[in-house]
Amino acid sequence: MKVKEVMGAVAIAVRPEATFTEMVDAMRRFKVGALTVIDADGHPIGMVADDDLLLKETDSGTHTGSVFDSRKRRQEHLKAAGGTARQVMTTPAITITKDATVRDAARLMHRHRIKQLPVIDAATGHITGTVHQSDLLKVFVRPPEEIEREVTEACERLAVNPEAMAVRVEAGVVTLSGRIAFRSQIAPLVTAVREIDGVLDVENALTCRADDLAPVPPFL
Repeated sequence: MKVKEVMGAVAIAVRPEATFTEMVDAMRRFKVGALTVIDADGHPIGMVADDDLLLKETDSGTHTGSVFDSRKRRQEHLKAAGGTARQVMTTPAITITKDATVRDAARLMHRHRIKQLPVIDAATGHITGTVHQSDLLKVFVRPPEEIEREVTEACERLAVNPEAMAVRVEAGVVTLSGRIAFRSQIAPLVTAVREIDGVLDVENALTCRADDLAPVPPFL
């Protein structure tokens, strides 16, 4: 499943000159937890999260910091003292294209500990929408029939007879049972099914007619 199938077509973005008040207003008005900062050509250059704005309230002192502060702490001091999107944004902007897979988007969010990604046009770099963590969850509520169809397609790619096995999909868990031709086909099939969008786990109950992985005894 591609990002374009689950993304929102609206991107909530601000210019680098947006003031602190304007950023707060935008987040409250559109009920979002982050804003994309774009340049004059519509290219994402940074992100402002609600946590960045909350530093204004939580950062104590005069924001001058200390020589003993960590690099991260010094950055927080600077953000707390900032008054525009340019001064408080995190750079660079972590983006994704609409033709990327949902799995790639989920991995990117997890790696960078973020909850949304600006979606850009691969050719122009212009922002075209936003994908949120909640959008990605849509792949885990796919109809069982869709997943079963993709399991059949995986069987055909791996030369496994789909009629020799039974497939049950329940709450994102796929159970494979039956007796296929060769033992060597089982592991690749389980791996392929596990990579299908919407599959949380695979219960493998497959057996085989021939064990082609059994060691052959040496000739005496």
